[in-house]
Amino acid sequence: MKFLIVGAGGVGGYFGGKLALNGQDVWFIARGNHLKAMRSSGLHIHSSEGRFTVPPGKMTDRIAEAGPADVVLFCVKAYDTDATARLMIPVVKPETIVISLQNGIDNEATLRQVLPRGIVYGGVSFIYSTITAYGVVTETGGPKKITFGPMPGTDVRTEDRGRLIQTCMREAGINAEFSDDIVTAMWEKFIFITAVAGLTALTRLTLGEILAVHETRSMLVEAMREVEAIAKRKGAHIAPGHVNSVMQRLRSYDNNTRSSLYYDLTHHRPMEIDALSGAVLRYGSELGIPTPMNAVLYAALLPHHLNHMSRRA
Repeated sequence: MKFLIVGAGGVGGYFGGKLALNGQDVWFIARGNHLKAMRSSGLHIHSSEGRFTVPPGKMTDRIAEAGPADVVLFCVKAYDTDATARLMIPVVKPETIVISLQNGIDNEATLRQVLPRGIVYGGVSFIYSTITAYGVVTETGGPKKITFGPMPGTDVRTEDRGRLIQTCMREAGINAEFSDDIVTAMWEKFIFITAVAGLTALTRLTLGEILAVHETRSMLVEAMREVEAIAKRKGAHIAPGHVNSVMQRLRSYDNNTRSSLYYDLTHHRPMEIDALSGAVLRYGSELGIPTPMNAVLYAALLPHHLNHMSRRA
Protein backbone atom coordinates (compact mmCIF):
# COMPACT_ATOMS: atom_id res chain seq x y z
CA MET A 1 0.00 0.00 0.00
CA LYS A 2 1.09 3.56 -0.61
CA PHE A 3 1.12 5.65 2.57
CA LEU A 4 1.32 9.43 2.69
CA ILE A 5 2.48 10.83 6.04
CA VAL A 6 1.20 14.40 6.20
CA GLY A 7 3.19 15.92 9.04
CA ALA A 8 6.43 14.03 9.69
CA GLY A 9 6.76 15.15 13.30
CA GLY A 10 6.74 13.08 16.47
CA VAL A 11 3.70 10.96 15.58
CA GLY A 12 3.93 10.83 11.79
CA GLY A 13 7.70 10.49 11.74
CA TYR A 14 7.73 7.55 14.14
CA PHE A 15 4.86 5.53 12.69
CA GLY A 16 5.73 6.43 9.10
CA GLY A 17 9.32 5.45 9.78
CA LYS A 18 8.23 2.03 11.03
CA LEU A 19 6.15 1.50 7.89
CA ALA A 20 9.02 2.57 5.61
CA LEU A 21 11.48 0.33 7.47
CA ASN A 22 9.16 -2.60 6.75
CA GLY A 23 9.21 -1.90 3.01
CA GLN A 24 5.91 -0.07 2.54
CA ASP A 25 5.75 2.71 -0.06
CA VAL A 26 5.84 5.78 2.22
CA TRP A 27 6.02 9.47 1.35
CA PHE A 28 6.78 12.01 4.10
CA ILE A 29 5.42 15.56 4.01
CA ALA A 30 7.45 18.03 6.08
CA ARG A 31 8.71 21.57 5.75
CA GLY A 32 11.48 24.00 6.60
CA ASN A 33 14.75 22.92 8.18
CA HIS A 34 13.27 19.59 9.27
CA LEU A 35 12.60 18.68 5.63
CA LYS A 36 15.99 20.03 4.54
CA ALA A 37 17.74 17.74 7.04
CA MET A 38 15.61 14.76 6.00
CA ARG A 39 16.46 15.31 2.34
CA SER A 40 20.15 15.56 3.20
CA SER A 41 20.66 12.67 5.61
CA GLY A 42 17.30 10.95 6.02
CA LEU A 43 14.80 10.75 8.86
CA HIS A 44 16.46 9.48 12.04
CA ILE A 45 14.22 7.72 14.57
CA HIS A 46 15.57 7.44 18.12
CA SER A 47 13.31 4.96 19.88
CA SER A 48 13.19 2.98 23.10
CA GLU A 49 13.25 -0.03 20.75
CA GLY A 50 16.46 1.09 19.05
CA ARG A 51 17.55 3.58 16.40
CA PHE A 52 16.98 3.46 12.66
CA THR A 53 17.06 5.80 9.67
CA VAL A 54 14.73 6.24 6.70
CA PRO A 55 17.09 7.12 3.81
CA PRO A 56 16.55 10.36 1.86
CA GLY A 57 14.10 10.05 -1.00
CA LYS A 58 10.35 10.29 -0.77
CA MET A 59 10.29 13.50 1.26
CA THR A 60 8.73 16.77 0.11
CA ASP A 61 6.87 19.90 1.17
CA ARG A 62 4.59 19.72 -1.88
CA ILE A 63 1.83 17.20 -1.22
CA ALA A 64 0.82 16.94 -4.88
CA GLU A 65 4.34 15.75 -5.75
CA ALA A 66 3.72 12.51 -3.85
CA GLY A 67 0.82 11.54 -6.11
CA PRO A 68 -2.35 9.64 -5.18
CA ALA A 69 -2.18 7.58 -2.01
CA ASP A 70 -4.00 4.53 -0.65
CA VAL A 71 -3.71 5.72 2.94
CA VAL A 72 -3.03 9.14 4.44
CA LEU A 73 -1.87 9.41 8.04
CA PHE A 74 -2.88 12.99 8.77
CA CYS A 75 -0.67 14.23 11.60
CA VAL A 76 -0.52 18.03 11.31
CA LYS A 77 -1.34 20.37 14.17
CA ALA A 78 -5.07 20.91 14.57
CA TYR A 79 -4.89 24.61 13.67
CA ASP A 80 -3.48 23.64 10.24
CA THR A 81 -6.18 21.08 9.41
CA ASP A 82 -8.25 23.14 6.98
CA ALA A 83 -5.36 24.63 5.00
CA THR A 84 -3.44 21.36 4.74
CA ALA A 85 -6.52 19.36 3.76
CA ARG A 86 -7.08 21.67 0.80
CA LEU A 87 -3.54 20.94 -0.42
CA MET A 88 -4.32 17.21 -0.21
CA ILE A 89 -7.24 17.24 -2.63
CA PRO A 90 -5.16 16.14 -5.70
CA VAL A 91 -3.77 13.04 -3.93
CA VAL A 92 -6.99 11.76 -2.34
CA LYS A 93 -8.75 9.20 -4.54
CA PRO A 94 -12.36 8.12 -3.91
CA GLU A 95 -11.04 5.01 -2.14
CA THR A 96 -8.22 6.72 -0.22
CA ILE A 97 -8.57 6.27 3.53
CA VAL A 98 -7.53 9.40 5.46
CA ILE A 99 -6.78 8.63 9.12
CA SER A 100 -6.54 11.62 11.44
CA LEU A 101 -4.01 11.05 14.23
CA GLN A 102 -4.32 14.57 15.60
CA ASN A 103 -5.10 16.05 18.97
CA GLY A 104 -8.67 17.27 19.25
CA ILE A 105 -12.14 15.97 18.60
CA ASP A 106 -13.31 18.02 15.56
CA ASN A 107 -10.61 17.39 12.93
CA GLU A 108 -12.47 14.59 11.20
CA ALA A 109 -15.46 16.85 10.57
CA THR A 110 -13.19 19.44 8.97
CA LEU A 111 -11.56 16.82 6.75
CA ARG A 112 -14.94 15.52 5.62
CA GLN A 113 -16.07 19.04 4.78
CA VAL A 114 -12.94 20.01 2.83
CA LEU A 115 -12.13 16.81 0.92
CA PRO A 116 -14.43 16.12 -2.05
CA ARG A 117 -13.19 12.52 -2.25
CA GLY A 118 -11.82 9.90 0.09
CA ILE A 119 -12.95 8.13 3.25
CA VAL A 120 -12.19 9.86 6.56
CA TYR A 121 -11.40 7.62 9.51
CA GLY A 122 -11.01 8.72 13.09
CA GLY A 123 -7.84 7.75 14.88
CA VAL A 124 -5.93 8.15 18.11
CA SER A 125 -2.26 7.58 18.84
CA PHE A 126 -0.70 6.83 22.20
CA ILE A 127 2.96 7.75 22.15
CA TYR A 128 5.42 10.22 23.63
CA SER A 129 7.43 11.37 20.63
CA THR A 130 8.70 14.68 19.30
CA ILE A 131 11.18 16.32 16.92
CA THR A 132 14.36 16.74 18.97
CA ALA A 133 16.56 18.09 16.15
CA TYR A 134 16.06 18.78 12.46
CA GLY A 135 15.63 15.39 10.82
CA VAL A 136 15.43 13.58 14.16
CA VAL A 137 12.32 12.19 15.87
CA THR A 138 12.74 10.83 19.41
CA GLU A 139 10.22 8.48 21.02
CA THR A 140 10.41 8.36 24.82
CA GLY A 141 7.55 6.14 25.94
CA GLY A 142 3.89 5.33 26.01
CA PRO A 143 2.14 2.32 24.50
CA LYS A 144 3.23 3.31 20.95
CA LYS A 145 -0.24 2.36 19.74
CA ILE A 146 -2.65 3.49 17.02
CA THR A 147 -6.40 2.89 17.20
CA PHE A 148 -8.43 3.84 14.12
CA GLY A 149 -11.73 3.13 12.45
CA PRO A 150 -14.62 4.48 10.37
CA MET A 151 -16.61 7.48 11.53
CA PRO A 152 -20.40 7.11 11.91
CA GLY A 153 -22.10 7.04 8.53
CA THR A 154 -19.10 5.56 6.69
CA ASP A 155 -19.91 2.84 4.14
CA VAL A 156 -19.40 -0.50 5.92
CA ARG A 157 -17.76 -1.87 2.76
CA THR A 158 -14.59 0.03 3.71
CA GLU A 159 -14.02 -2.27 6.69
CA ASP A 160 -11.99 -4.83 4.71
CA ARG A 161 -9.58 -2.11 3.58
CA GLY A 162 -9.39 -0.79 7.11
CA ARG A 163 -8.39 -4.20 8.40
CA LEU A 164 -5.80 -4.50 5.62
CA ILE A 165 -4.25 -1.25 6.87
CA GLN A 166 -4.18 -2.76 10.37
CA THR A 167 -2.34 -5.79 8.98
CA CYS A 168 0.24 -3.60 7.22
CA MET A 169 0.84 -1.69 10.43
CA ARG A 170 1.18 -4.80 12.56
CA GLU A 171 3.63 -6.33 10.09
CA ALA A 172 5.69 -3.15 10.57
CA GLY A 173 5.76 -3.69 14.33
CA ILE A 174 3.10 -1.09 15.08
CA ASN A 175 0.54 -1.90 17.78
CA ALA A 176 -2.50 -1.10 15.63
CA GLU A 177 -6.15 -1.73 16.47
CA PHE A 178 -9.12 -1.40 14.11
CA SER A 179 -12.14 -0.15 16.07
CA ASP A 180 -15.83 -0.24 15.22
CA ASP A 181 -16.45 2.44 17.88
CA ILE A 182 -13.74 4.95 17.12
CA VAL A 183 -15.81 7.86 18.46
CA THR A 184 -15.62 6.48 22.00
CA ALA A 185 -11.87 5.88 21.62
CA MET A 186 -11.44 9.47 20.44
CA TRP A 187 -13.35 10.87 23.41
CA GLU A 188 -11.37 8.69 25.84
CA LYS A 189 -8.14 10.09 24.42
CA PHE A 190 -9.59 13.61 24.46
CA ILE A 191 -10.48 13.31 28.15
CA PHE A 192 -6.88 12.43 28.91
CA ILE A 193 -4.94 14.64 26.52
CA THR A 194 -6.86 17.85 27.17
CA ALA A 195 -6.16 17.71 30.90
CA VAL A 196 -2.57 16.45 30.70
CA ALA A 197 -1.59 18.83 27.90
CA GLY A 198 -3.14 21.82 29.62
CA LEU A 199 -1.67 21.09 33.07
CA THR A 200 1.86 20.25 31.89
CA ALA A 201 1.92 23.44 29.81
CA LEU A 202 0.40 25.65 32.51
CA THR A 203 2.61 24.37 35.36
CA ARG A 204 5.71 23.49 33.28
CA LEU A 205 5.86 20.28 35.37
CA THR A 206 6.17 16.67 34.30
CA LEU A 207 3.11 14.49 34.64
CA GLY A 208 4.79 12.71 37.55
CA GLU A 209 5.37 16.01 39.38
CA ILE A 210 1.71 16.94 38.86
CA LEU A 211 0.55 13.59 40.23
CA ALA A 212 2.83 13.85 43.27
CA VAL A 213 1.04 16.87 44.77
CA HIS A 214 -2.59 16.66 45.93
CA GLU A 215 -3.57 20.10 44.67
CA THR A 216 -2.26 19.69 41.11
CA ARG A 217 -3.45 16.09 40.99
CA SER A 218 -6.94 17.33 41.88
CA MET A 219 -6.79 19.90 39.08
CA LEU A 220 -5.95 17.11 36.63
CA VAL A 221 -8.87 14.99 37.82
CA GLU A 222 -11.37 17.85 37.64
CA ALA A 223 -10.24 18.85 34.15
CA MET A 224 -10.77 15.25 32.98
CA ARG A 225 -14.17 14.99 34.65
CA GLU A 226 -15.40 18.08 32.83
CA VAL A 227 -14.55 16.48 29.49
CA GLU A 228 -15.97 13.14 30.60
CA ALA A 229 -19.35 14.77 31.30
CA ILE A 230 -19.38 16.27 27.79
CA ALA A 231 -18.33 12.97 26.19
CA LYS A 232 -21.23 11.13 27.81
CA ARG A 233 -23.71 13.77 26.68
CA LYS A 234 -22.30 13.50 23.13
CA GLY A 235 -23.06 9.78 23.09
CA ALA A 236 -19.64 8.25 23.74
CA HIS A 237 -19.74 4.94 25.61
CA ILE A 238 -17.59 5.99 28.55
CA ALA A 239 -17.40 3.31 31.25
CA PRO A 240 -18.39 4.21 34.82
CA GLY A 241 -15.38 5.38 36.83
CA HIS A 242 -13.37 6.07 33.68
CA VAL A 243 -11.36 8.97 35.14
CA ASN A 244 -10.48 6.93 38.23
CA SER A 245 -9.26 4.14 35.95
CA VAL A 246 -7.11 6.61 34.00
CA MET A 247 -5.55 7.88 37.22
CA GLN A 248 -4.75 4.33 38.31
CA ARG A 249 -3.05 3.60 34.98
CA LEU A 250 -1.05 6.81 35.13
CA ARG A 251 0.56 5.70 38.37
CA SER A 252 2.02 2.65 36.61
CA TYR A 253 3.72 4.68 33.85
CA ASP A 254 7.08 6.38 33.73
CA ASN A 255 5.73 9.89 34.14
CA ASN A 256 8.91 11.86 33.56
CA THR A 257 7.23 13.36 30.50
CA ARG A 258 5.46 16.49 29.34
CA SER A 259 2.98 17.08 26.52
CA SER A 260 3.52 18.43 23.01
CA LEU A 261 1.55 21.49 24.15
CA TYR A 262 4.28 22.17 26.71
CA TYR A 263 7.00 21.78 24.07
CA ASP A 264 5.22 24.12 21.69
CA LEU A 265 4.83 26.68 24.48
CA THR A 266 8.48 26.56 25.54
CA HIS A 267 9.73 26.58 21.95
CA HIS A 268 7.60 29.64 21.12
CA ARG A 269 5.39 27.84 18.61
CA PRO A 270 1.61 28.05 18.12
CA MET A 271 -0.33 25.70 20.37
CA GLU A 272 -3.37 23.46 19.96
CA ILE A 273 -5.18 25.08 22.86
CA ASP A 274 -8.26 25.92 20.74
CA ALA A 275 -8.61 22.25 19.73
CA LEU A 276 -8.26 21.11 23.36
CA SER A 277 -9.59 23.26 26.22
CA GLY A 278 -11.12 25.68 23.73
CA ALA A 279 -13.26 22.88 22.30
CA VAL A 280 -14.24 21.83 25.83
CA LEU A 281 -15.48 25.35 26.53
CA ARG A 282 -17.48 25.43 23.30
CA TYR A 283 -19.13 22.08 23.94
CA GLY A 284 -19.73 22.93 27.59
CA SER A 285 -21.50 26.15 26.63
CA GLU A 286 -23.57 24.34 24.01
CA LEU A 287 -24.63 21.58 26.42
CA GLY A 288 -24.94 23.63 29.61
CA ILE A 289 -22.08 21.77 31.33
CA PRO A 290 -19.78 23.85 33.58
CA THR A 291 -16.10 23.69 32.61
CA PRO A 292 -14.28 25.99 35.07
CA MET A 293 -10.97 24.11 35.13
CA ASN A 294 -10.67 24.07 31.35
CA ALA A 295 -11.65 27.74 31.33
CA VAL A 296 -8.59 28.46 33.47
CA LEU A 297 -6.32 26.41 31.19
CA TYR A 298 -7.68 28.10 28.10
CA ALA A 299 -7.47 31.64 29.48
CA ALA A 300 -3.91 31.15 30.73
CA LEU A 301 -2.51 29.57 27.55
CA LEU A 302 -4.45 31.34 24.79
CA PRO A 303 -2.36 34.56 24.91
CA HIS A 304 0.81 32.55 24.28
CA HIS A 305 -0.79 30.83 21.30
CA LEU A 306 -2.00 34.12 19.83
CA ASN A 307 1.43 35.69 20.26
CA HIS A 308 3.12 32.77 18.53
CA MET A 309 0.57 32.77 15.71
CA SER A 310 1.17 36.48 15.08
CA ARG A 311 4.92 35.85 14.78
CA ARG A 312 4.29 32.94 12.45
CA ALA A 313 2.23 35.14 10.11
